[in-house]
Amino acid sequence: MATAPSNIHFSGLVKCLIQKGLLTEESAATCLQEAQKRKQAFISYLVEHKYADSKTVATLASAEFGVPFFDLDAIDPSFLPIKLVSEKLIRQHHALPLFKRGNRLFVATADPTNFQALDEIKFHTRHNTENILVEEDKLIRMIDTALEAADTSMKDLLDDDLDNIDISAGDDAKPADEGMGSDIDDAPIVRFVNKILLDSIKRGVSDIHLEPFEKKFRIRFRADGILSEVASPPVGIANRIISRLKVMSRMDIAERRVPQDGRIKMQISKNRAIDFRVNTCPTLFGEKVVMRILDPTSAQIGIEKLGFEPEQQKNFLEAIHKPYGMVLVTGPTGSGKTVSLYTGLNILNSIETNISTAEDPVEITVEGINQVNVNPKAGLTFAEALRAFLRQDPDIIMVGEIRDLETASIAVKAAQTGHMVLSTLHTNDAPQTINRLVQMGIEPFNIVSAVILIMAQRLARRLCEHCKQEVDYPESALLSAGFKQDEIGTFKVYGPVGCEHCNNGYKGRVGIYQVMPITEKMRALILNGGNSMQMAELSKSEGINDLRMSGLLKIKQGVTSLQEIDRVTKE
Repeated sequence: MATAPSNIHFSGLVKCLIQKGLLTEESAATCLQEAQKRKQAFISYLVEHKYADSKTVATLASAEFGVPFFDLDAIDPSFLPIKLVSEKLIRQHHALPLFKRGNRLFVATADPTNFQALDEIKFHTRHNTENILVEEDKLIRMIDTALEAADTSMKDLLDDDLDNIDISAGDDAKPADEGMGSDIDDAPIVRFVNKILLDSIKRGVSDIHLEPFEKKFRIRFRADGILSEVASPPVGIANRIISRLKVMSRMDIAERRVPQDGRIKMQISKNRAIDFRVNTCPTLFGEKVVMRILDPTSAQIGIEKLGFEPEQQKNFLEAIHKPYGMVLVTGPTGSGKTVSLYTGLNILNSIETNISTAEDPVEITVEGINQVNVNPKAGLTFAEALRAFLRQDPDIIMVGEIRDLETASIAVKAAQTGHMVLSTLHTNDAPQTINRLVQMGIEPFNIVSAVILIMAQRLARRLCEHCKQEVDYPESALLSAGFKQDEIGTFKVYGPVGCEHCNNGYKGRVGIYQVMPITEKMRALILNGGNSMQMAELSKSEGINDLRMSGLLKIKQGVTSLQEIDRVTKE
């Protein structure tokens, strides 16, 4: 490293870091020069290039300069007085308003000697400013989060042509009501709702939650399985926003006492449209609206990208290509069961094959597959749809979910009589699915003659490739997590950091699978009345990884973190 130029004078925080031995004069000079060249804050450059740890710098600076230290993880970004300071000032000085008391504004910075920031914010806001010291990496993330949330406000809607987006009700929506109030068609409301829908698509969101409370109206996005707040419009316009969504999805806007379902279709381009499945539910302070984003391209990502291990993929493909039998996918809501099934259906979809599906509702539309929305109120249940399919010369049948004995019985008979049946259940793992079918009333001999494979799955967040970093866990922690003694030291464990490319260190999700073929030994155990624990033991002895073992493999591959696998596979 180059020697520090003799004409450089170190002062403030830089001098303090050198005196405490966290930096040499040479590395401090290099960091100063590079930060100036990039027009970047010194602390920001220091942390980004791993010359020093952000928490170490913050705690040291707090003690040396007598500035209070604050952990940004303890604050909700939606409560920050972000509108008091312009985005330009926040970005320019790398400073964030935290809270206001009377005429005093407390400002978060990572550098206690950043007096220029405090002075300029004081001048523009006419508030006395006080410095609060925070960690640099957390400050970067909080600035982005807070400004992004503030951007989704009524006055900042600057997206091009927000008034003229091609949005219509879904094909199965009811006719619009006559005499709707004009307030729901106000331009600001229209633009705000359109922006929320557009932002959700851009950010790869799966669900949008609009929640009215007594003194707050909250809008949250679920991305990669985790909810985060993105906007908090004035509570006084909550009903107008919700009414606008009800009109778009062709619901009865006068009915606020019972839940309603609807659909919105947004045309993104000539060849791509996004559907929003809309549901309202009356709560104490108004109607909560949840919109599920249905993107047809989600089922076309290819089986290689789902997260199967090679042996798991081989077992799954062999099972669905058999001429008859039942393949069951199990897991909680939102674990990716539908995408897995449709990935299989896309592989099987050909001109020679008659495929029919019954779902509640159809989430992914696919050309060449006959898809039916079940409608229990009209008498079209899963069981009735199955009976109709069996009279229509089917090759492959997909049942959205087996919920009762009648549906299970018809599905089993279909699998026994020369049809491939794909379906889902809600159980914790593959062995428990057998017990669930028995509890429903399906005889063990019918199960062993129909079911050929059971697959349990979860979705874990992928670590961001841009910022993930190695984590040094004690050997005892790795052993208690499930790793074997001889494995430790042969792989690296990574954890989340967070950068501009990801959400708190994660980007996208990967499937964690337990793919259990029904072997001859398993059939014998089922016929003898074996319980789920015995089936799990037999499955393990036959070399089938359970969900936890599959998750540990993903950790060894550097795909996800130990805390994420703990989150999705904990008992």
